[in-house]
Amino acid sequence: MGDKEEFDEGEIEYTSYAGEHHLPLIMSLVDQELSEPYSIFTYRYFVYLWPQLCFLAFHKGKCIGTVVCKMGEHRQTYRGYIAMLVVIKPYRGRGLATELVTRSIKVMMESGCEEVTLEAEVSNKGALALYGRLGFIRAKRLHHYYLNGMDAFRLKLLFPRPRVPQMVSEEQTQPEQEIFPRPRT
Repeated sequence: MGDKEEFDEGEIEYTSYAGEHHLPLIMSLVDQELSEPYSIFTYRYFVYLWPQLCFLAFHKGKCIGTVVCKMGEHRQTYRGYIAMLVVIKPYRGRGLATELVTRSIKVMMESGCEEVTLEAEVSNKGALALYGRLGFIRAKRLHHYYLNGMDAFRLKLLFPRPRVPQMVSEEQTQPEQEIFPRPRT
């Protein structure tokens, strides 16, 4: 395979995690592309509890990308978390990672998450650029975060809070002349 795989956008199929047959595909991609080793129990934790937050990308039947996420309460905030994102090298830079992440973020928003977080190696320029384009900010630097000794940035995407109508007090509903009486003539 060359540097970049040639394909039309319409040839890429995206699907939600649909059961145990997808697990080896996810594990293979993550194991070959990410620096952190994960046990099968880690994968199962995510895909069994949050299958709606796990997406896979296929090209002509071959799994070429995946995103694995979760969501839940964290310090009085309902938070989404992107645990793993992989697109194999020949398919990078063509919008697949953006599509995978966007699909998971959409589900998180619809489920009531207030924010999404993740960690990315400080040296992973592609990931940092991708998440920056999606609106993530660098919340903090985590020194020696990864097993390989590399630092990470914790990235955070904050969702706008829905506008809650203000309660109108009685004083605000009284006619203006009662609040500011006009001089009598």
